[in-house]
Amino acid sequence: MDWEDVRFFAALARHGSLSATARALQVNHATVARRIAALEQTLRIKLFKRQPGGYELTAAGHKALEAADGMESAATALSRLEPEQTLTGLVRITATPSFAETFLIPRLGLFHREHPQLDLEIMAERRPLSLKRYQSDIALRFGRPEHGELLARRVANLAYRFYATPAWRDRLKNGAVPRFVGFDEAGAEFAEALWLARQFGNPSLALRCNNQTGQIVAARAGFGIAMLPHFLAAGDPSLVEVQLPKAPLIRELWLVTRSERQVSPRIRVVSDFLVELIRRERPLFEGV
Repeated sequence: MDWEDVRFFAALARHGSLSATARALQVNHATVARRIAALEQTLRIKLFKRQPGGYELTAAGHKALEAADGMESAATALSRLEPEQTLTGLVRITATPSFAETFLIPRLGLFHREHPQLDLEIMAERRPLSLKRYQSDIALRFGRPEHGELLARRVANLAYRFYATPAWRDRLKNGAVPRFVGFDEAGAEFAEALWLARQFGNPSLALRCNNQTGQIVAARAGFGIAMLPHFLAAGDPSLVEVQLPKAPLIRELWLVTRSERQVSPRIRVVSDFLVELIRRERPLFEGV
């Protein structure tokens, strides 16, 4: 039902004629007639009887007017609400480079249009920045967060897959020993590097890179097999998923803020938006 049709109906019930209603609403009488016909068609009832002196409500029209009066009162009350205080200020978000650059930043345009006075700062970091020391306001972290005075919500499971070029897939089918794209020495303690080392012993690394966006480029170039999050590599036309004897890693994605009493309204509205965004796109993260 179109509320504008209801508004025209209530006005015609009050004024009794098309011309008087049209003058009150500052439209032409044909618009009033069209709106009434549309409402009657939607409700499948006759609201008015056409009389020599004007329009008279039917019995069903009287009942409809009671409901319309309630709707009109509610609309008037809504129009008198005080506007919310505009959210302003800076909110700092930290996330891994791959997550920030390929998923998060491209999807923040809608939020920016809804809250143009809020300033967002995205810090693409693998190293955890301290929320307690106010280095960041919101952290999106792979894996369970640190303990302490923090508010943490698990928002998705991250499925990893093995990706390579079609040529590498064919080589594996023909019995070739897999060579991997992995992290450099500084990233040897990252969960992905540790998992790969445990599962494949001393894996042969054709190329080392300190971030996953670099690793996906290396995989496209044919260096070898990269174990990448599904959200990062799914749909890449240069890569295919390859099957290896070991099932790939699954990690958890957590959104972390300071404790509830330390979170300002601007941080809360950003974190709620991020939670909803990520949960809405769970199939992309979980590979289902």
